[in-house]
Amino acid sequence: MTLLPRDIRDIIRVKKISHATYETPDLEGQIAYYTDVLGLTLTAKEKDAAFLASTLDHHSVVLRKGGSGDKGQCVRLGFQVGLDDDLGEFEKQTKAQGIKTERKKDPEPSIAEMLTFEDPKGTVMEVFKRADVPPQKFATKGIVPHKLGHVAFFVKDVKKVTDFYCNVLGFRVSDWMGDTFSFLRCGVDHHTINLMQDPENRHFHTAFELRDWGHMLTACDTLSLNGYKLLWGPGRHGIGHNLFTYHRGPNGLITELFAQLDQMNEEMGYFEPRPWHRDRPQSPKVWSKDPNAANYWGIMPVMPEDQMHK
Repeated sequence: MTLLPRDIRDIIRVKKISHATYETPDLEGQIAYYTDVLGLTLTAKEKDAAFLASTLDHHSVVLRKGGSGDKGQCVRLGFQVGLDDDLGEFEKQTKAQGIKTERKKDPEPSIAEMLTFEDPKGTVMEVFKRADVPPQKFATKGIVPHKLGHVAFFVKDVKKVTDFYCNVLGFRVSDWMGDTFSFLRCGVDHHTINLMQDPENRHFHTAFELRDWGHMLTACDTLSLNGYKLLWGPGRHGIGHNLFTYHRGPNGLITELFAQLDQMNEEMGYFEPRPWHRDRPQSPKVWSKDPNAANYWGIMPVMPEDQMHK
């Protein structure tokens, strides 16, 4: 697949990430983790699927029974276009890039119509629009994040996959670390998709937004009380400047919990000023591969970052 260069101002762009879909051999165990520990709300359940919500969408996470071995895998990502956008026109511009698409009617609860196609690493994109659904109440058990924030992947060809997300879905590049790690946004959040060069295509981590430092403190206690140890953090990333912690869920995949992520002012071309920024203003750039890019506070992972998936 060869993508054509284009001016993203002339295309319909996705506006937000809606949900991530995971195949898992242990559906019930995963439901327990996402509800009892993370604090999402089970909004619908089918024979081999479960739909779990934060407070912004009918579902932020979809769990489907399947996969091989004892580990889960991220197989689909859902993105929304604006209510005034034409899904048919979005399909035309996607096909113009030489990409095979498929239209689906009533594919998931709360979604009437969806356009699907694969990105270069084989993850299925699910693009749709819908009117606002009744917001979910905040749960009273578990960590209870605000929303699904971003999903990160290891990819064989980071430049090719980055170009796909920019040219096809209309993402913008917020930052690079060297030429091997891209941070892409589709809204004001610094990043919605992360792509890191690696010999294999695979999931790296999924991130959920917390309120603040106090929420992160109670989240760490909640994880500990439920038997989950931190892989990394707490700390503050240089790129994106967010507070973070990482832990591994029961499906073997890594979950990041974050707060205070940079917010882009598109008209001015820089991120809203924060006291911890080193640049004035903090604009998109290429970061050097040094510890500050990963964590200003200096604490590095208990295992090398490229091994955190094992």
